[in-house]
Amino acid sequence: MNTTTTTQTALPNLYDFSFTELQTFLADLGQPKYRAKQVWEWLYKKFAASFAEMHNLPKALRTKLEANATLGDTLAPYYEQYSGDGHTHKVLFRLADNQLIETVLMRYDKRNTICISSQAGCAMGCVFCATGQMGFMRNLTVAEIVGQFTFFARALAAEDAHVTNVVMMGMGEPLHNYSKTLTAIDRMTDPTGIDLGNRKVTISTVGLIPAIKRYADEQRQTPLAVSLHAATDEERDKLIPVNRKWPVDDLIEACRYYIDKTGRRLTFEWALIRGENDTLQQAEKLGKLLRGMLCHVNLIPLNPTNGYDGRPSDPESVQRFRDRLADYGVSSTVRVRRGIDIQAGCGQLRDRVLHSGL
Repeated sequence: MNTTTTTQTALPNLYDFSFTELQTFLADLGQPKYRAKQVWEWLYKKFAASFAEMHNLPKALRTKLEANATLGDTLAPYYEQYSGDGHTHKVLFRLADNQLIETVLMRYDKRNTICISSQAGCAMGCVFCATGQMGFMRNLTVAEIVGQFTFFARALAAEDAHVTNVVMMGMGEPLHNYSKTLTAIDRMTDPTGIDLGNRKVTISTVGLIPAIKRYADEQRQTPLAVSLHAATDEERDKLIPVNRKWPVDDLIEACRYYIDKTGRRLTFEWALIRGENDTLQQAEKLGKLLRGMLCHVNLIPLNPTNGYDGRPSDPESVQRFRDRLADYGVSSTVRVRRGIDIQAGCGQLRDRVLHSGL
């Protein structure tokens, strides 16, 4: 007896399409050119969660879209947490293949900042990072990255508010998923759509030198932040395994290349770990390394994780560290910590949910 196996092809997600690709898709459905602009605005200005919401489209077209495409249904909220002060909202999303990723909304006096993931897991293996401790599963698609933005954009719109800033500092290494990450940022900053200012989006990298140089050569307007955390190879090797491939001196050379090429200030991130990299000696090493560069240091008291014994620096050590950097002419600020009571650091909610059976 002969048997035939039918393989069901996944429907395309409209959030994966560029405007040109959307035009082609709609033309193939027999639609006039102006329909693409209408649909694009529903996606990126009104953040429609379903085709039914697109009420200025004919019902027949909405039905046809429903049968031939998807929107945000590949990104489903699985678990949510709110900080006690109400300033932080963290969502664990389940993807179509059951991978879990996290996104965080942080509210400030004049800003609503979303911390977005670019990968499920991470291949960089940073020892103090919950995501680095879990390993790498896969890159996210453009639709999955943009979908994190649109989810919170809808929630804020209900409060007559909007997203003001995006930081690509969630799960994963953004420059390890270079093409999809930058395409997603192009969507967010497209003046015909979301129209978020380029300077309102920051990409954080652990230091992938070829990608940093490519980013510089492309003259991207979105700011870049480099997770440094140690000023010598001996110390950085212990925290960030990728340093063995791209050591500190080479990384700093790439950072200078970026600054020279773009003329823009670079941010360095430094997770302050009590008794490890928060000493005056460490501040002096960092000050000597960065002296004279067009840069700024973002000091971040460590967000503890279950897989790492390090603890955050005390306020006195943080201030001494800042003062010593200033002696070398290196400016710095201390990041306002959000969501500590709900373990808002990337990867922590996923880890807790998986290990608690929630």
